[in-house]
Amino acid sequence: MIPKFMMANGALVRVLIHTNVTKYLNFKAVDGSFVYNKGKIYKVPATDVEALKSPLMGLFEKRRARKFFIYVQDYETNDPKSHEGLDLNQVTARQLISKYGLEDDTVDFIGHALALHRDDNYLDEPAKDFVDRVKIYAESLARFQGGSPYIYPLYGLGELPQAFARLSAVYGGTYMLNKPECKVEFDENGKAIGVTSEGETAKCKKIVCDPSYLSDKVQKVGKVARAICIMSHPIPDTKDSHSAQVILPQKQLGRKSDMYLFCCSYAHNVAAKGKYIAFVTTEAETDNPEVELKPGIDLLGPVDEIFYDTYDRFEPCNDHEADGCFISTSYDATTHFETTVKDVVELYSKITGKVLDLSVDLSAASAATEE
Repeated sequence: MIPKFMMANGALVRVLIHTNVTKYLNFKAVDGSFVYNKGKIYKVPATDVEALKSPLMGLFEKRRARKFFIYVQDYETNDPKSHEGLDLNQVTARQLISKYGLEDDTVDFIGHALALHRDDNYLDEPAKDFVDRVKIYAESLARFQGGSPYIYPLYGLGELPQAFARLSAVYGGTYMLNKPECKVEFDENGKAIGVTSEGETAKCKKIVCDPSYLSDKVQKVGKVARAICIMSHPIPDTKDSHSAQVILPQKQLGRKSDMYLFCCSYAHNVAAKGKYIAFVTTEAETDNPEVELKPGIDLLGPVDEIFYDTYDRFEPCNDHEADGCFISTSYDATTHFETTVKDVVELYSKITGKVLDLSVDLSAASAATEE
């Protein structure tokens, strides 16, 4: 119920290939990636060629953007010639952008719809991460001949835990589903020793869970407001995309955080024939989701049914060395997996003490993606 698209070249796809879960999954490319600018929806240009065609920019701005994209495409960490004399670990994103003279609106869509930054803090941080993110977007876009860099499993995200459950069974793992009132048991030193449900205790050395299981070991860090909409048509102005993401950068709405539209349909087998499911999400800045989400909902056109929901976001504040509890952070408002995967990979390192090597052969996932 918190859908997110996967960047075709991003960390989650690498994790899925690394673990060989891909053999249980079928992906399909997402039709479109869009950005909101001055009241309209535009396709996100991600390469020098697309920059020249994009109505988002005027003639001279297109040329400047094209030069910037060529720099990013040619940038290789290990090839100093491609750096054009800039040390991206020292130079901030703002300084890099000013070198190319890009306008604020252009910076807006590159930072939020391509690099997928959630606010503008990145501008004053080293540009390396910013450039890497834009690169991943462009490389992901090139992997499938779709209109977006994203992919999504057929039948929806419920396929992910299912695929991991099948793989886990192969390695002798046991799943107990739908167990009520799971309570974590601790010894006298406050270290987790097991989980009790229905009078039975499963013993363990480590607990991995989300914040809802250990509410006294997490702190509230925010709140997500969202609307879930059932429609009989695609989002207008998305070129009839059966699946699409639209990012509404904070500045365009006069907000502190971005707003996201996620749309999927019967094309990915997640809705009945002819039906589309759209989610509008944002980090809540008020207690009134109906009003707050209006800019996103207004872009959807006629909606058959709409449901509003808010949920709190938590992150762990425990000492996992002391209590053996490894708690994930709550899902944020983004409609892509980049932030969540970062959390998962960090959890893996805390639990195992190892760094996960995600340099994998990406072609392993492409066979499954072709229709």
